[in-house]
Amino acid sequence: MEYRVLGRTGLKVSAYCFGVMTFGGVGRFSHMGQVQVEEARRLLDQCFDAGVNLVDTANVYSNGVSEEILGEALGDKRKDVLIATKFHSPMGTGPNDQGASRHHIIQACEASLKRLRTDYIDLYQAHNQDLLTAPEESMRALDDLVRAGKVRYIGSSNLSGWYTMKSLAASDRIGLTRYASQQIQYSLLWRDAEDELLPLGLDQGVGALIWSPLASGYLSGKYRKPGENAATRLSGDALSTVDDERARAIVDVLDDIATARGVSAAQVALNWVVRRAGVTSVIMGARTEAQLADNLAAARWSLNDEEMERLTTVSKPPRRYPYYHQATFGAARNPVPPLQAPLSL
Repeated sequence: MEYRVLGRTGLKVSAYCFGVMTFGGVGRFSHMGQVQVEEARRLLDQCFDAGVNLVDTANVYSNGVSEEILGEALGDKRKDVLIATKFHSPMGTGPNDQGASRHHIIQACEASLKRLRTDYIDLYQAHNQDLLTAPEESMRALDDLVRAGKVRYIGSSNLSGWYTMKSLAASDRIGLTRYASQQIQYSLLWRDAEDELLPLGLDQGVGALIWSPLASGYLSGKYRKPGENAATRLSGDALSTVDDERARAIVDVLDDIATARGVSAAQVALNWVVRRAGVTSVIMGARTEAQLADNLAAARWSLNDEEMERLTTVSKPPRRYPYYHQATFGAARNPVPPLQAPLSL
């Protein structure tokens, strides 16, 4: 397992992270997985044996049950593991039971600490942006938690580029703890993060933790049916806006490389993401030990430059405004950011 420094910190995290949204299976999270304590222990041990040292959850996953199961399953192994969790989503029916106000951040942190059975959270992340709260209030509350020893590092998740920059500027101006990371969606299918978020991270020293690297399972071949072409029609809300022809072309190349390598398409897709510039760690989720074993195997090999280029080319999305305008009329003053080249290993 490779370890990478998280943002501007001195903390080293594994290039692959274990996401435990599948723990619990309560309410709207029931279809994502229903892993309980004993199975959770086996999955966690499987990750630790492979060198994974970062586990990611959120208070909203199964309404807190994911955190509870993680805390119980870790037991005395807690000291050897980095725990990342998140706040923001509604955890009650009250008007202050969500968001990034000082009130909610501190309340949510105390509740997560209890569920996780720990005295501190290694990486505490804002799960979304809150335009009703001034970033100075949110960042000072997070800084207070760091100073109190209840949180070691802070991060964001699903923030807009401009709001992330606004939050970083507030921290720098007042002298508060900065975001060390941003947890963002990125895959061969969804490359929107290349517009603002990944360049921002490279410029500002904010590491990227990647969620949905398999595009809701589509890049693993999950939605194929016997007798159909290389890829079936995209389905579900998360995939409904994707260009079907482009998606099929991506899966065709994934299949070619996977067959030649003797590995799964999922491993190839994960391998592409982990080698992209600006990426610190790729979050893997799994319902079963077999699925997790296959995903973890991606850490034992690496795509070569020619394979990276094939995948990067076939998955290239159309350039949007203002990026196409900058490239067409201002290229001399706007060099292409180092996102088109793979990460050097």
